Amino acid sequence: MGRKSNFLVLALLVPAIWFLGTSYEAATDESALAALDTGDTAWMVVASAFVLLMTPGLAFFYGGMVDKKHIISTMLQSFVALGVISVLWVLVGFSLCFGDSLGGIVGDPRTFLAFRGVGLSPNADFAGTIPFLLFALFQLKFAIITPALITGSMAGRVRFRAYILFMVLFALIVYPPLCHMTWHPDGLLRQWGVLDFAGGTVVHMSAGCAALAGALFLGRRMESKLTPANIPFVILGTGLLWFGWFGFNAGSAFSAGTDAVLAFANTNLASATAMITWIFFDRYRDRKMSAVGACIGAVVGLVAITPAAGFVSLGDSVLIGFVASLISNVAIDAFHKSGRVDDTLDVFASHGVGGMVGMLLTGVFAAEVGLTSGAFETFGKHVAALIAVAVGAFALSYGLFALVNALIPMRVTSKQEERGLDDSQHGEKLQ
Repeated sequence: MGRKSNFLVLALLVPAIWFLGTSYEAATDESALAALDTGDTAWMVVASAFVLLMTPGLAFFYGGMVDKKHIISTMLQSFVALGVISVLWVLVGFSLCFGDSLGGIVGDPRTFLAFRGVGLSPNADFAGTIPFLLFALFQLKFAIITPALITGSMAGRVRFRAYILFMVLFALIVYPPLCHMTWHPDGLLRQWGVLDFAGGTVVHMSAGCAALAGALFLGRRMESKLTPANIPFVILGTGLLWFGWFGFNAGSAFSAGTDAVLAFANTNLASATAMITWIFFDRYRDRKMSAVGACIGAVVGLVAITPAAGFVSLGDSVLIGFVASLISNVAIDAFHKSGRVDDTLDVFASHGVGGMVGMLLTGVFAAEVGLTSGAFETFGKHVAALIAVAVGAFALSYGLFALVNALIPMRVTSKQEERGLDDSQHGEKLQ
């Protein structure tokens, strides 16, 4: 791809969206207006804003962990998803995720092309008390942060233009089937009985497995030792993520009711448990109780409780945070000792493994249908779905890396990597 072709694609895309029509239909029908709930709508507007804040939070979280010469590039890789995915979502992404089901696998891209039919009236198939447009915007925030999560595994060595192309393809090919199968009323996994309250499978497992594929494809960094450049950035990013996660999980109730309150409480408790488990486990293994460790532990707890947030009790959330923290801690240590995979910021061990643990423990603790309730079917289905999702997300993502690399070299040159991505990719430097 030439330098001018990037702008020409955008120059054609914008009028195409306008021509296809992004006008909305006002909720003027009396029955539609009667179904709207102002409390639910207010909460979902706030929750959507919370989730959007997670992506800048992720930028600080990742940016603080990398070498000083890569901070700007690493942060921008997360931040730019706000722009790229937002436009793509309106054009066709939402249709692929929530359009009329094609065999329970993916949505028909024509259903809501350029947001046609996404109006202010509620859609009872998805969220019957809030405007359909608001539902679409809430789901957009999940689509934004998923490819942004992947970037941590490639930090310090990925070409920015190539990453943008990968992000577009991931958002069109990998994310929509997982989202549709899990959350669409006619989705294959949902019809089968797989539970994912807020995205343990759709967001974290998919991003984690794609991150593993990216780390394997790109190979090791020239400088394998990682010294966080700005730990206060990491702490700030963790705080923003924790704050935004309340919208992520509690917002997935799609109402200002008891399910939202339960998800809110479970989110906080699991993260708190995972954070203190991480630092005390580090101390048990004769390591320092570090700020970075506390932050990673908190995020792992947030990841693990995500699929279970509205299905389990407060006590269960403590156990989920505890178990996920231990397993992810051991997984990160094993990856570092093996030296075979250079997942720069441990995305797979945190989000991939954390999402898997959360998915399995959802099958254990979910009220009425989990193992602790004497039921076995849901857990078995979660095991099968976990394997299928992990293999599918990894294979598709690896194929996309190979495709993008054939068009635009994914990895920067050794001189560019040594100089730093801030300077070589963006012409900017921290003073």
